[in-house]
Amino acid sequence: MTAPAFDEAGIGQWTEPDTFEVTAERIAQYAEATNDPIARHRAGEVAPPVFAVVPVFNSLVPAALSVAPVELLSKLVHGEQDFRFHRPIRPGDVLTSRARPVGFTGKPNGTAVVVRTETVDAGGALVNEQWMTAFFRRVDAGRSAGEPAPPHTSDEALRAADPVARVVARVDEDQTFRYAPASGDPMPIHLDDELARLSGLPGIIAHGLCTMAFTSWALLTEVGGSRVEYLRRLAVRFAKPVLPGQELTTRVWPAAPGTYAYETTVDGEPVITDGLAEFTR
Repeated sequence: MTAPAFDEAGIGQWTEPDTFEVTAERIAQYAEATNDPIARHRAGEVAPPVFAVVPVFNSLVPAALSVAPVELLSKLVHGEQDFRFHRPIRPGDVLTSRARPVGFTGKPNGTAVVVRTETVDAGGALVNEQWMTAFFRRVDAGRSAGEPAPPHTSDEALRAADPVARVVARVDEDQTFRYAPASGDPMPIHLDDELARLSGLPGIIAHGLCTMAFTSWALLTEVGGSRVEYLRRLAVRFAKPVLPGQELTTRVWPAAPGTYAYETTVDGEPVITDGLAEFTR
């Protein structure tokens, strides 16, 4: 399928700044919605790492659709996500975020639009940066423009070694209905079975960032001392949709000092690949 024209003029254009006030209640809600077992997260004392998407969410889709035609919205799924953390998010933070598309790549199976975000605190200090890849399924832009997302490809040889950690977690049947209000993501493919099927999916699928949040607490509890303060980067590629009721298995391998590669599977099939986590202490 040939896509309607993608607009290079949107590349590099920032969205209007959006302000978000962080509360302990919202942090706790997000932790509960992602089955996070870390007590400090569930108490709302400090935000889980993937909570960083909540303050920027309202900027992500407008930035992607400043390049992609708006009529392709129903074909959008999350392709990749890359967080760079400068400090954790805490209750009382007043955060301002903005986003801009940095490039797009068209391929026969779909077109990836890369959006970069920045979140700063009330004093203007950088809290985190993110690269989100919006993937428009089965739509080929026929060309590429701008910049790709930063690489985070895992060494395939690592998978032949025994992992240092293996975490199994089940996605609840009501997970998407809890995650949607906690994250601020109301996309119909996560909440309406009929609309999800009309979009070419097998039914309601889990939010990609909810799946990523499961992997984040797996990493923190197994190799990060359950301290979000130590995490500096977290990046993944979403390989296949996850369905409510499925069981996730996350395996973790050391890649370098303080750096881990990981992969998450369902019934042996990868759903998250090229996982990368970098810690510092």
